[in-house]
Amino acid sequence: MTIFNLGSINADHVYCVPHLPGPGETLAATSMQTGLGGKGANMSVAAARAGSHVVQIGAVGRDGLWAKNRLLEYGVDTRHIAELDVPTGHAIITVDDVGENAITLFSGANHQISEDSIARVLSSGSTGDIFVTQNETNAQVIAAKIGSKLGLRICYAAAPFDANAVKAMLPYLDFLILNSVEAQQLETALDVSIEELEVADIVITLGAKGARWVGREIDQSFDAIKVDPIDTTGAGDTFTGYVLAGLDRGLTMGQSISLAMRAAALMVMRMGTADVIPDLKEVEEFSGL
Repeated sequence: MTIFNLGSINADHVYCVPHLPGPGETLAATSMQTGLGGKGANMSVAAARAGSHVVQIGAVGRDGLWAKNRLLEYGVDTRHIAELDVPTGHAIITVDDVGENAITLFSGANHQISEDSIARVLSSGSTGDIFVTQNETNAQVIAAKIGSKLGLRICYAAAPFDANAVKAMLPYLDFLILNSVEAQQLETALDVSIEELEVADIVITLGAKGARWVGREIDQSFDAIKVDPIDTTGAGDTFTGYVLAGLDRGLTMGQSISLAMRAAALMVMRMGTADVIPDLKEVEEFSGL
């Protein structure tokens, strides 16, 4: 089976700071590094490292060919990543001493993906394949419509959160994943509870408190694995990629979430994003502190 990911590809510039800056505050960073990131790239790398065949649909600028090559090195099918005459997307990430972060995004090529190319790629899919997207590219709704008609399982990570974007995607979704803050924002925006949404499976990530799965006639909680976090950046994307890969490999939702919890726990103990996502062997051998 195949996971098709319409997702962002970014250069992540990560700055370590003593605390997250307040309004008007200037801070001296203690270190800086640049690596591969973007919610789309992170999820693709995670799913590929978890054993799935992942096709990335996206775009980079001429300055971002290194990112395309890095994805290929990590096992992602990059044949459908366009190379455009616009800058590659990037993120400015500040990480404090307890692992919390603040992120500023520049979309760049991520918002210039051709709708025709999306349709061509998805037409090669088969019933039972997975399609996933986030809110860091254009054409999510069009892609979801196409994928739904083709019988793909439509999955959506609702971040960065936008209530109108989620509302437009809801009619096509089989699987929705969001964090606890996003879940509250969605309930407020739609004036309905998460349990009332007509989506077969909803997973809410709860950070250090674990995760919650709301399915048809099921509401199950999963405890987080205790670790000492260094950097929470990319942990949610790693979780999502591992959940989707688990489902793609035939695991149950509960088994997929449990596997993803271990992957996310490993991830928060590492500094960086796509470049440090753990592989399946590491995750299966990990049991926490």
